Amino acid sequence: MIHSSSIIDKKAKIEKGVKIGPFCYVGPNVKLSENVELISNVHIEGNTIIGKGTKIFPFASIGTMPQDLKYKGEANSIVVGENNLIREYVTINPGTAGGGGVTVVGNNCLFMISSHIAHDCKVGNNVVIANNVPLGGHVIIEDSVVIGGNSAVQQFTRIGRLAMIGGMTGVLKDVIPFGLSFGNRNYLQGINLIGLRRKKYENKKIIELDNAYKKIFSSSKLHENLNKINGEYKGNELVLEVTKFIEKDKKRPICVPMSK
Repeated sequence: MIHSSSIIDKKAKIEKGVKIGPFCYVGPNVKLSENVELISNVHIEGNTIIGKGTKIFPFASIGTMPQDLKYKGEANSIVVGENNLIREYVTINPGTAGGGGVTVVGNNCLFMISSHIAHDCKVGNNVVIANNVPLGGHVIIEDSVVIGGNSAVQQFTRIGRLAMIGGMTGVLKDVIPFGLSFGNRNYLQGINLIGLRRKKYENKKIIELDNAYKKIFSSSKLHENLNKINGEYKGNELVLEVTKFIEKDKKRPICVPMSK
């Protein structure tokens, strides 16, 4: 069902079950997969794929050129996964040559009003980004992350799986998986114990993770601390995930507790 007031380029790929409300624009290189719904006044252009069952609310803009002064018109794209809710005034920009040329969004995400996904971001599955949250370019958000309202995530930042960011937080440093991060300039405030329990992880593994967290962040010398616990939690995949995250990019600053 396509409303007569909407402009859909003849080259756009519109699959079965798609609903397009009034005053939308869909460009020539756009693909709307099965059961996508554009409520009204939605603008989609560029090499953009919207996955099955995704619902996009009024005044969202997806696919316009990246907000990067280095962008010189090179080919780029956006891939949005399935069953996402993209609320009013959300903006998603495509990639640049410096970041691989593609912005990627996973499945089952909720982007609340006026949130922004910048060029070359990689957003995982089951992510919730609250109102007025911008992600800078090249940000990586892993699965099941929650970012509170009016926060801002600086370019190139990584946020690990199942982490939670409190509202009005300036995220300048990478947040470990399962971390809780808050503050005007973000600091770490423990482990997301409630989230881990909701994911049905064994209580023993959660306790071990909490103990490992205290040892890793016992001082500012994170990599020395990691060496000290090397092999101690070998059978705990949660601890391993945290240590791999820290070791993966030694150039990036890691968010630590305020006292460290």
